[in-house]
Amino acid sequence: MVCEVLVELKSKNIDKTFTYLIPDKFKDKVKEGIRVLVPFGKQKLEGFVLNISDNLPEYSLKEIIDLIDLEPVLNNELLDLGKYISKKTLCNLITVYQAMLPVALKAKNGKIINKKFDTYVVINNDDFSAIKSNKQLEILNIVKDRKKVLKKELNDISLYSVKTLIEKGYLKEIKEESYRIKRDNIKKDEPKVLNEEQKYAYDEITNNLGSFVPFLLHGVTGSGKTEVYMHVIDKVIKSGKQALVLVPEISLTPQFVSQFENRFGSDIAVLHSRLSDGEKYDEWRKIIRNEVSIVIGARSAIFAPLSNIGVIIIDEEHTSTYKQDNNPHYSAIDVALYRARKYNCPVVLGSATPSIESYTRAKTGVYRLLELKNRVNKHLPTVELVDMKDEMRKGNRILCENLINSLNECIKKDEQAIILLNRRGFSTILTCKNCGYTGKCPNCDIPLTYHKTSNTMRCHYCGYGSGKINICPECGSKEINYFGMGTEKLEQWINDNIEGARTIRMDIDTTSNKGAHEKIITAFKNKEYNILIGTQMIAKGLDFPSVTLVGVVSGDASLNIPDFRSAERTFQLLNQVAGRAGRSEKLGKVIIQGFNMNHYSIRYASTHDYTAFYEEEMKIRRDLKYPPYYNLCLIKVCGVDYNMVSDAANKIANYLKRELENKVIVLGPTSANIPKINNTYYLNIILKYKKTEYIVSSLNFIKDEYKENRKINLDIYLNPNQI
Repeated sequence: MVCEVLVELKSKNIDKTFTYLIPDKFKDKVKEGIRVLVPFGKQKLEGFVLNISDNLPEYSLKEIIDLIDLEPVLNNELLDLGKYISKKTLCNLITVYQAMLPVALKAKNGKIINKKFDTYVVINNDDFSAIKSNKQLEILNIVKDRKKVLKKELNDISLYSVKTLIEKGYLKEIKEESYRIKRDNIKKDEPKVLNEEQKYAYDEITNNLGSFVPFLLHGVTGSGKTEVYMHVIDKVIKSGKQALVLVPEISLTPQFVSQFENRFGSDIAVLHSRLSDGEKYDEWRKIIRNEVSIVIGARSAIFAPLSNIGVIIIDEEHTSTYKQDNNPHYSAIDVALYRARKYNCPVVLGSATPSIESYTRAKTGVYRLLELKNRVNKHLPTVELVDMKDEMRKGNRILCENLINSLNECIKKDEQAIILLNRRGFSTILTCKNCGYTGKCPNCDIPLTYHKTSNTMRCHYCGYGSGKINICPECGSKEINYFGMGTEKLEQWINDNIEGARTIRMDIDTTSNKGAHEKIITAFKNKEYNILIGTQMIAKGLDFPSVTLVGVVSGDASLNIPDFRSAERTFQLLNQVAGRAGRSEKLGKVIIQGFNMNHYSIRYASTHDYTAFYEEEMKIRRDLKYPPYYNLCLIKVCGVDYNMVSDAANKIANYLKRELENKVIVLGPTSANIPKINNTYYLNIILKYKKTEYIVSSLNFIKDEYKENRKINLDIYLNPNQI
């Protein structure tokens, strides 16, 4: 017998399987989807078995060295799914399979994740007549009554007595596998009664269980989408099937997970990037063993090895993080639709601000549209727009007068506020007042951001850091100016100027440690703080009953990003963060300040009018030939030698213009938004096209042309998040 093995090689030009003999001792154990250790030249590599055959080739073969797994880490459905993604994203198959698995199960040498075991003791000899020690008798009686007791629990009574009883044979140690995350003894909440709108959405979805139907659940913030999800999931698991729930990483807060734990207890597994490798391994094994019916996770949880999916739910479906930025450039929504077709189950895409593409599919009948137009508490927050040009004349450079007064009033009433500024750090840039020198990253050629807490200047692209500049290295002047403002500086200003402010900050800098999200959210919910300041991570997935005020500083900043989706992203961010105010019985107020308050995305966000925004945005997209009217392809050409990158990019663009004439619009090459990152130069070529079939063969041709070129890298990204 022989098998086809897919191994990961550093050389980017190899994307095929290799044939190996299966030794007699492994013939009954080798299965498709397991990992094996194989000889490859002078190396030993791990790889995935993709096919088993009795057809021996005429040439000599090497044998498999060893088996890594006894059971497949990739079942047949996931093996097929990987091939689909590889074809769809023009990515090597091994890269796809590696992306689908947690670290512990990837085909890589040297990475071992140990299982966790708990040590218990049981009675080994029940004749206690010779025991004289009271402590020893106490321990033996506890074990006799409970049959099995954790050793560390008995060690708390007397470590010496436990050791003696084991040595004399009265007690015996046994080890049992244990999971690092335990969800025991959770008190379950009763389901809430659905209102009329929620009940209609629930009925429409559950009436289609057992059929592939994609739904777009468009519900305003606070309309109770999560409650609809949980009612649907309840019906699915009662029918003996499983549910897969995707939530953006930024929204996958302990608060969100606890809602599901309180409803479904220990019947859930959670997968996200903040778990340790061991915790992910444990959660994955719970799923493979069918010990849970519900999987909740971020983007990569779409690959959870469930075997009987009854519904797939994607919350905040508009979020850009559902599409992976590095290879493979898969879309979790696309993968969800593919898996749902296989399992004949509905997909529910939920959002208060659906992506333009998804809403268009709903309007044209590709998705079925369900709407929740009203909040559960019946009142949306009032939104006020403040033009900072007028405020600057009054001397209000940080916060407008209205927001300052509202914060003071909020604190007096013992209520809470959230302030959004989507820029972390203290100051955006430091410059010399005398000669204009600006501290830049030597690797990326962009200004460094000053962080006061660590007193360092850091690059947010490659991670480079240096000490704060006190003396200009160009002219020796000590006159250093701070320009721009991040969350750190805003927090200091509020503490200095708002009486009674107890602030806590939530951004990447304050949440980098494990458990930091949970500590901040819990502390704020317990009212240890009255003002939460943060970046976009505070805009979603948080529900605080006492928050009655939301302030947005530089609400128009994202409009300045050179991307065709900047208006859509601005509308979504403002709408989402506004939805944090007034979620209980108290009325909410939102104040958005900036310099471009007349922009249609901000005006429509202030009136919660998604439909008007959609219609306005669609006119622009049609005129400029952007999605959903056209598809996009971004080809990134990169390398360390700018001249070589430029030559390659021009050759590729000229080839595409020649080959795809009259079918495809070819733009570029042009410099990327950040033209140099970590000493690598980037040039972009953009294709606008109607049908993917027009471009696939040409893209595969240029990919093959450059696959052996070690100085030029190509990254082909179909329908990218941003360009």
